[in-house]
Amino acid sequence: MKSLSTLAIACVISACAAQPPTGVQSVGTSQQPPRSVGHCIAKKWADRMQQQVVSQNTLANEMAMDVYVPGQQPPNGAAAVVRPNYQGSGTWVGLRASSSGGSDAMSDINSCL
Repeated sequence: MKSLSTLAIACVISACAAQPPTGVQSVGTSQQPPRSVGHCIAKKWADRMQQQVVSQNTLANEMAMDVYVPGQQPPNGAAAVVRPNYQGSGTWVGLRASSSGGSDAMSDINSCL
C-alpha cells in the first residue's frame, strides 16, 4: 500500500512539473540544452543594454533558470523562463511579463532558440 501512495504522489508531482508556469507567455522551443539557451539570452541582454543580467537557477546543473531582464530583480521581475521542454527533448522558453522592452526582449530570446 505504501508503494501505491508513493507512486500516486510521484504522478501528481510529474503532472505539475509538466506544465508551463502561470503568468508566462510561451516564446518557443529549442533543441539546445537549457544552459546554452539561458546563457545566450543573458549575453544578448547584457550586450544590448550594457547592464548586469541576473540569472537564477531553478533546477540543479542549470537544467532550468530564470534570466532577468536588466534592471529587474528576483523573484518576481520580468524574466526569460528557461525550462526543459514540456513536450519532448530540448528547451522551452517563456517570457514573464514586463511593462517595457517586451518586443526587444522577445526578439533577443527568439535569436537564441
